[in-house]
Amino acid sequence: MPTFTPSPRLLFWGPTLIWASTWHVILYQLAEVPAMNAVAWRFLLASGLLFALAAWRGEASRIAPRWHPWLALTGAVQYGVNYWCVYEAEHHIPSGLVAVLFALMVFGNALTGAWFFGKPITRRFVASAAVGVSGVALIFWPEVLAAGGKPGAALGLGFGLLAVACACTGNALTLKLGERGLALVPTLAWCMGYGAVGLVLASGLQGLGWQVGHSAAWWVSLLYLAAFGSVAAFLMYFKLAQREGPGKAALTGVLTPVLALAVSAALEGWRPTLLSIVGVVLCLGSVYAATRPVPEAAVPR
Repeated sequence: MPTFTPSPRLLFWGPTLIWASTWHVILYQLAEVPAMNAVAWRFLLASGLLFALAAWRGEASRIAPRWHPWLALTGAVQYGVNYWCVYEAEHHIPSGLVAVLFALMVFGNALTGAWFFGKPITRRFVASAAVGVSGVALIFWPEVLAAGGKPGAALGLGFGLLAVACACTGNALTLKLGERGLALVPTLAWCMGYGAVGLVLASGLQGLGWQVGHSAAWWVSLLYLAAFGSVAAFLMYFKLAQREGPGKAALTGVLTPVLALAVSAALEGWRPTLLSIVGVVLCLGSVYAATRPVPEAAVPR
């Protein structure tokens, strides 16, 4: 089968654009079923699609038993606890503050990339990332201020920070499995499957049952979140992380809120403010500064 090698630009903008749209699409899921059920069905379907993709590509889905504890751990952390914490955080703090917290993944991923994969952290990258996170904070500044008045704000921040830690850990574990020779598609299939099964069991233990939506919008949004928001986006994201390092891949989290606001403006009536415009400019400038090529003369010999 002919192989297609996507460019780094496609690998960056692909997941960024997809995840920007999922912020709105998720609303159709949460309108009909509890969040834990919605996330469980999303990753269960995504896992099945990845197994089918592996079979179509001629990749073996069977992985040696010694790796399955690591696959289960990665799935539980990345696609179970991470997503559960995100939705729990949004019960207590505004979604904008959650977006600001997830922009911090730039630093978490950069650190794990340096510690575990030998990816250097440059001063230019740190400065650019700091500007980008500041831009995200400015965009959602009214929501950030409003969080202080909520009774469960501290709990929400705790859930949000735990979600960020789980996401960074899951990224590192996935990339480590790739270093050990495990193919990306079967790895993600097993990880998402394990994460989904964990959420299904947790739903049962919490008495939520296994609810599904009944409208066409719910089923179409589920298919979109599974096929694009999970399968396509994560495949491109991890391919980018393998090539460029997890820190640069996490820059998608700086631009995703910016593009999500464009979707919100078109579909939900959001209107920009001067502060949010300044934040958008900072985000765009920071990503450009962090990803532009270094001139040859500036590269140390």
